[in-house]
Amino acid sequence: MMSPLYDAHNHLQDHRFPKEPSTLIQEATELGVARMVVNGCSESDWGDVLVLARRFPILLPSFGCHPWYLEDRSESWESRLNWHLDQVPSAIGEIGLDRWKCPQTIEIQKEVFARTLRIAAARNLPVSIHCLEAWGCLYDLLRSEPLPHRGFLLHSYGGPQEMVKPLASLGAYFSFSGYFAQERKTRQRETFLAVPGDRLLIETDAPDQLPPPALVGFPLADAATGRALNHPANLKAVYQFVARMFGEEEPSFAARVESNFLRLFGGL
Repeated sequence: MMSPLYDAHNHLQDHRFPKEPSTLIQEATELGVARMVVNGCSESDWGDVLVLARRFPILLPSFGCHPWYLEDRSESWESRLNWHLDQVPSAIGEIGLDRWKCPQTIEIQKEVFARTLRIAAARNLPVSIHCLEAWGCLYDLLRSEPLPHRGFLLHSYGGPQEMVKPLASLGAYFSFSGYFAQERKTRQRETFLAVPGDRLLIETDAPDQLPPPALVGFPLADAATGRALNHPANLKAVYQFVARMFGEEEPSFAARVESNFLRLFGGL
């Protein structure tokens, strides 16, 4: 028997999806998906995430201020974040640091990130973290700020291999997205081979981070632009790809990922 599958990070509330969330969820659950962590990125979509979580028990809501949207936050963002966290069992994220797309706001990013980490630590909630070209800065903040005892997730980990061990020592989990199955992502696949076995998770980041065509069993397109989108049901193919990458049988690999997911997100 195959263990249930767990999507450690997606954005099911995204309005680019051409299908209703109920259809997306049904198509994913028919393939064995048992839980999805749905990440809000700003105050503007936290309400949508909350509505979905109340409708569908399979979803674990997560609320955070993504570094790309920090200019959208209100003066009361912290109190609004705490209010959403009080409504339903939930996680924190997506938060993070990004020197690639928005280097001009890095000091604000660091401040918001640190303040959010303190909320996560006080509540012992898992955190989903985005990081691009800011790994040294992230590591320094993680070492200097309180952290949730249960750990944190480096979603779609794109950092260097030499940082895996020190980040894991701080409590990091590392999620592999189907995007890394693209042929040109050899270096990142090699990095994941260095991830401790008890710290590996799988994600889709749907509707983004589309896998290569061979792993896309559920094609979708943005009705407005025609651009291809990622479906959360593609998660199963990503599991299969990563199991082969590690040379493991699919049932034992899925059981290992389940144990890791429940250690980080269990009880929520």
